[in-house]
Amino acid sequence: MSPVLAVTLLVAMQRLSELVVARRNTARLLAQGAVEHGAGHYPLIVLLHLAWLASLPLAVPSDRWPDPWLLGAYLLLQPLRYWCIASLGGFWTTRVLVLPGSGPVVRGPYRWLDHPNYLVVAAEIALLPLAFGAWAPALLFSVLNAALLLGVRIPCERRARAGLVGRPG
Repeated sequence: MSPVLAVTLLVAMQRLSELVVARRNTARLLAQGAVEHGAGHYPLIVLLHLAWLASLPLAVPSDRWPDPWLLGAYLLLQPLRYWCIASLGGFWTTRVLVLPGSGPVVRGPYRWLDHPNYLVVAAEIALLPLAFGAWAPALLFSVLNAALLLGVRIPCERRARAGLVGRPG
């Protein structure tokens, strides 16, 4: 198996396992009365991430090995990714859900930043293709991700959280 395909499959398995957790949390939150915001843009986020991952084996020659430093930098992001997920706990989903009576999580990296997970994802979207020398997908998906996050997702989350009271923190 080619190095890029092996890495792509590992990342895909990681993301699929995270989706299992996200779906479980989503179902529980909805059962507790959470309200979803921005459902219309959710398919765009899914499409962006699928296209980004699928672009790797398409854009990278099958015999190319990753730069160990850039791949290492990508791997160093994973503890930060899981710190974000663990800090949100049962509130972590891939959707924008608001549970009435709850407030924003303010523990872990969320003590200092509103969207630390999005910073990690932005770095991942650039680093993984760059590790294989794929500048075009790194640039394209970084720009698309930034536009979607800054123009759609973060404003949606801010509007959704605007009416929250309390802090489960």
